[in-house]
Amino acid sequence: MKNTSRLLALLVLAASSHALAEDTSVSYNGQRVSLEANKAPINTVKNPDAIAQLPAGHHFVVPGSFTVAVAALNSPPLTVFSDDNKTLLGSEVDIARLVADSLGLKLNVVPASWEDWPLGVASGKYDAAISNITVTRDRKEKFDFATYRKDSLGFYVKTSSPIKSLTKAEDIAGLRIIVGSGTNQEAILLAWDKENQAKGLKAFTPIYAKDDAAQTLALQAGRADAYFGPNVIGAWKAALTGKTRLVGSVDGGWPKAAHIAVTVKKGSGLAEPISTALNGVIGNGDYQKVLNRWGEGVEKIDRSEINPAGLGD
Repeated sequence: MKNTSRLLALLVLAASSHALAEDTSVSYNGQRVSLEANKAPINTVKNPDAIAQLPAGHHFVVPGSFTVAVAALNSPPLTVFSDDNKTLLGSEVDIARLVADSLGLKLNVVPASWEDWPLGVASGKYDAAISNITVTRDRKEKFDFATYRKDSLGFYVKTSSPIKSLTKAEDIAGLRIIVGSGTNQEAILLAWDKENQAKGLKAFTPIYAKDDAAQTLALQAGRADAYFGPNVIGAWKAALTGKTRLVGSVDGGWPKAAHIAVTVKKGSGLAEPISTALNGVIGNGDYQKVLNRWGEGVEKIDRSEINPAGLGD
């Protein structure tokens, strides 16, 4: 029976992977998103105000370039490898390009793991990280932030799951939930779990699966009850395969709203010009073009802020 279940899960996973390779467009959040069409970059103009705010004598990692750590995962619409298996596409890369163009710099994208960006930014290996990073109180002790998108998280379950709703602490009691280690969504689940155990409810079990394939397999094979992560990633997969469905949404700064931000070394002086650059592309419409073509228009912000309140504030 176990072998049969595993084979079924592998077939589902293979079908899902095949769908991504063959069907490069999907509709969700009221947008039709085409990977093929989105290979073409969206560029913007230089922003003199942002350039003037760059710290005098600042040394970029690569002279004349904006070196950005971007998650090296196939997690569309945020990041996805092009058909050459080398070039990263996605809204995160597009946002990085808008900032680089605004600052009069070339874009140097470095694929990186989630675990790598904090040390990489702090040590000067990268000028910035753009990897769906949420502003949190703890992170602001080491990094500066310039926001560019709302943080919305979603709970997704297998389409045939009996689970109807996951929106509050008691809903996760006793469940096995796929979540990224060191993420704000993990912090939310741990806070909920603490509440639940104080009430005598069953503990939840975190399932740490680093890549999309492992997450898909765990959920479809029944080794996990739900996935909790960026809502746009969950929405993409649900629309593409029809194998999962949304059962709850939570603000990334629970119980308050929080934003995703370009992350730079504390005190580097880059947050201000980057925020000015972002506000420039918000004003000229290029920012909306990027979010809309990746189905993320529902998470747009009206203005970039530096180090706003976040999770834990």
